[in-house]
Amino acid sequence: MDKDKVLDDIFNNDPLGLLNFKPKNSHGQTADERLLVSFLEINDFFANNRKEPEPNPKNISEFQLYSRLKNLREDETKIKLLKEHDIHSLLPQIELNQVNEPQAHYGKAKEINTIDDLLSDDSLDILGGNSEGLFDFKHTPKDYERAQADFVARRKTCKDFDKYEPLFKEVQKDLANGKRKLIEFKETLLKKGNFYVNNGILLYLESIDYEARKWSRGEKEQNRIRKFDDGRTRTIFENGTESNMYFRSLGKALIMNGRAVTQNISKVNEDFIEKFSNITNEDEEAGYIYVLKSKSKDERITSIQNLFKIGYSKTDIEERIKNADKEPTYLMAAVRIQGAWKCFNMNPQKLEQLLHNFFGNSCLELDVFDKKGKRHTPREWFIAPIEVIEQAIELIINGKIINYKFDTENMTIFKK
Repeated sequence: MDKDKVLDDIFNNDPLGLLNFKPKNSHGQTADERLLVSFLEINDFFANNRKEPEPNPKNISEFQLYSRLKNLREDETKIKLLKEHDIHSLLPQIELNQVNEPQAHYGKAKEINTIDDLLSDDSLDILGGNSEGLFDFKHTPKDYERAQADFVARRKTCKDFDKYEPLFKEVQKDLANGKRKLIEFKETLLKKGNFYVNNGILLYLESIDYEARKWSRGEKEQNRIRKFDDGRTRTIFENGTESNMYFRSLGKALIMNGRAVTQNISKVNEDFIEKFSNITNEDEEAGYIYVLKSKSKDERITSIQNLFKIGYSKTDIEERIKNADKEPTYLMAAVRIQGAWKCFNMNPQKLEQLLHNFFGNSCLELDVFDKKGKRHTPREWFIAPIEVIEQAIELIINGKIINYKFDTENMTIFKK
């Protein structure tokens, strides 16, 4: 049987014209638009990873970007088209008057031996764009797609970055020295003046220009349009770029792949020392705020890390705690002084109450029994690291505590 003849018979016998069709007009991106989008993806990779894409065989997306960049660097015409978008100086420097017009290439086909050869041999820029949906992720939430698009699409060079660069260096140093921490990001942590990390890059929320925006869902709910607060931000990145992305887009991007950076504990201590280093004889001594650690052998108590009592005393603390093993408020056990603050010109009892309220969500829930068998539930023991308690005391004394909140999950203080 002649297979070619059979196929010809099949295609020639089409009385209904089922095999005759006209391709639909494409409304996709032009070649120049696809070229720009493909290069912006390389820019975004550099911004997020602080390095050029590498020929990583375990990461096909990075390998593709590497091959694309390599191909672009060899094409002077494309370099000319992309020059104004080359914010990271990824493309070679050339004299624009030396760039030749595009020419058709004929001759022997390029030999394909590796994945690199395949991805770089893309003269039609098929792999450079996404109009055909080749790299679509159908199950990615649409709101996250919009947030990510806004997150990466509006970056430009930060012209006054020299003003922010020392801040980024200081924060990186604080993180390395343990003076700051990376904690789980929550929307309530998104505040002007704070630092965050997204995809490994440090960013600073410099300002928010709030505005009311309308929102609706579906044609059936057109009458249920509501307004919410949003607005353009000025967000500075440590790689020298900035963005005016929407406040909510930044929040969504950080929820998906971000962390919050805590405040510098030492800075709070410096503010405290500066304000309270000039006590004179005319200042009135009001008592002591103290922090104690239990010496109890009770497993219920020894098994709890970072358990401390925060209290107030008008008299000397050593005198106050000498009978601790007989008092339920001290868990019927001896205690050790972890810290003490002498207070002047203020009400220490009010300070004590503020501290108890601040750490209220971490208050110890435990019953103890006195010598007569009567049950007591002490309310002055809290689960929090000693350095965090010290920070809270100093924030209360210098009047800044209203701007902060204690995070029981991460055991740290963050700005509201």
